[in-house]
Amino acid sequence: MFTIGIISDTHGLLRAEAEDRLAGVDHIIHAGDIGRPEIIASLRKIAPVTAIRGNVDDGEWACEYADTEVVRLAGKTISVLHDLKTLRTDSLSGVDVVVSGHSHMPKIETVDGVLYLNPGSAGPRRFKLPITLATLAITSEGGMDWKLLDLAVS
Repeated sequence: MFTIGIISDTHGLLRAEAEDRLAGVDHIIHAGDIGRPEIIASLRKIAPVTAIRGNVDDGEWACEYADTEVVRLAGKTISVLHDLKTLRTDSLSGVDVVVSGHSHMPKIETVDGVLYLNPGSAGPRRFKLPITLATLAITSEGGMDWKLLDLAVS
């Protein structure tokens, strides 16, 4: 089993609860709105990280992150972008999972055989939306088991 931690919209805040929930994953995907470069440095202490830039990520430090990434992990091709509204559907050939953020609303659904996963926001609370992240476990047979994790913070 290969487990991926999926986090987004930290906006400069990496909660201890998030770090605890990510402990033991094999890889971390950050779907943008990182907020500060120290966030990725802290995540890299847990596992290797694939991160993209979100709309609040500016400044020189953010230049090292692309707007989108495609990563292959445990036999699955994962497309990562910040705002799902910018997804080009013609770029989905061979993609198993699309990871996005931006909305701060967790949502996981399968459409035409592609798993769309938005882990919600793990950063500062926005309105009354939950504080969440997700994990995606890929089995040796190629199956995928996702979990949405509420960080249960006040």
